[in-house]
Amino acid sequence: MENKRQPFFYDITLRDGNQSLKKPWQLSEKEIIFNKLLELNVQAVELGFPASSEMDFEACKYLASIAPENLVVSALARCVQSDITSAVNAIKHAGTPRIHTFLTLSPFHMKYVLNKDPMELRKSAIEAVKFASTEITKANKNGQVEFSVEHFGDCGENLDFVIDTLQEIVKAGATTINLPNTVERKRPRIFLDMVERVYNALPKDISISLHNHNDLGMATATTVEGYFSGAVQLECCLNGLGERAGNTNFYEVAVALHNSGVDVPIDLSKIYETALIVSQMSKVEIYEKTPLIGPDALAHRSGIHQDCALKTKDMEFGAYRPIHPSLIGRKDDEKIGFTSQSGKTAVFEIITKAGYPITIQEAIRLTPAIKEAAEKIGELPTRNIIDIYFREICNVQGPFKLTRFDHIGDNKFAVEFKHEDKMFSMTGEGNGPIDACMDALKQAGFERKLLHYKQLAMDEELLGSGAIAMSVIHLEGNDGSKVIGRAIHKNTAVANVKAIFNAYNLIYKA
Repeated sequence: MENKRQPFFYDITLRDGNQSLKKPWQLSEKEIIFNKLLELNVQAVELGFPASSEMDFEACKYLASIAPENLVVSALARCVQSDITSAVNAIKHAGTPRIHTFLTLSPFHMKYVLNKDPMELRKSAIEAVKFASTEITKANKNGQVEFSVEHFGDCGENLDFVIDTLQEIVKAGATTINLPNTVERKRPRIFLDMVERVYNALPKDISISLHNHNDLGMATATTVEGYFSGAVQLECCLNGLGERAGNTNFYEVAVALHNSGVDVPIDLSKIYETALIVSQMSKVEIYEKTPLIGPDALAHRSGIHQDCALKTKDMEFGAYRPIHPSLIGRKDDEKIGFTSQSGKTAVFEIITKAGYPITIQEAIRLTPAIKEAAEKIGELPTRNIIDIYFREICNVQGPFKLTRFDHIGDNKFAVEFKHEDKMFSMTGEGNGPIDACMDALKQAGFERKLLHYKQLAMDEELLGSGAIAMSVIHLEGNDGSKVIGRAIHKNTAVANVKAIFNAYNLIYKA
């Protein structure tokens, strides 16, 4: 079913989310969350349950007084006149106030919890909606009434009775009918078949609303598909807060609809910042694997995934991510972590991102050593990877070992080195230390062609070793290929010579 109407986001963080917290928010904290909701551009906010306490009444009254004219502000009330009166008094000065009243019509709940006759409860619901409609419109011409069938998900066996009751409730003045999956027990399709039956039975100017709990982990799926089953109002909660396993996660629904081509009236760029603030204020940590906002939501550890992710990192949709992080205001990039399952792409990316030069060929050469370390401790911190980089790239072990390099006169340098078990003491000549070192090696019978040389300035703070330069030497290998030698030292001449010997060790390695 195609839904022509724009989704209407009705946020329940200040009521359903707040009531589930170990330490519910004070008014000042509620105001912070309320302002974040305004930044997200939600269309409706349920402020609280005024009859539950004087504190909640005052919070609802204050927030209603500062709400923008175009924002629907709602207060919860049982189908009890005193609750409804309290709710009306709390929010009547808002631009668009709504009384949200509710009653269960599920056979299980009516029998075992309320112990009341279904017809008696039907009468109570209709009378409550009539009273709420009269009172709120008397107090404010823009007043509205929403009615919720609590435990609608359990109403499969008496759905005809529920539909008949809702038709009367609409006549009594309700303009929004909310169908909650108060406890998620079944697969979404069964629930949504029930939603579609209600949608088809009610006038099309009535807004069908969904309020799904996440007991089986399917609240987002049910809500998103519910929109395509006729529901226009989507009751969601920031960070998925709520009783038990929480309510439908606001961010997941908004982004899923956006990705489905729906015109979502939410400022998605505010999502990540809001999520962090709500987590901090609720003292409910964001699980690392939480979709979109979790620390690991952008992480890749498989070598295949890493390679594909990096090839598409600047695209709107990545090979292994549903959106570009910037869509929801995340400024962090996809995270490449190195484990025993990772490969050369991760090595290259991590070292490059840390500020060190490396080629993909060098990354290939480093990968076995880094994998070996990861097999012992799990995911490697960047510092460990860089240590291996220094060891394997800037201090290459092999048949050559430099023991002395001194400037002894004009264009002359003393070069002492060991090749396997033999010592060589040579005087090299040339225009600088590189030429002199290459000359000394040539005299010893180890001639190689210098292809390229460059010096890189390094960040002393990054290195933490006082080194200020990296020498990069390109020599011709045995098959005519290019071999790169690197070395870091605070003395540029020493760095040059060490880079040459690192390259020789790569070329002559057994």
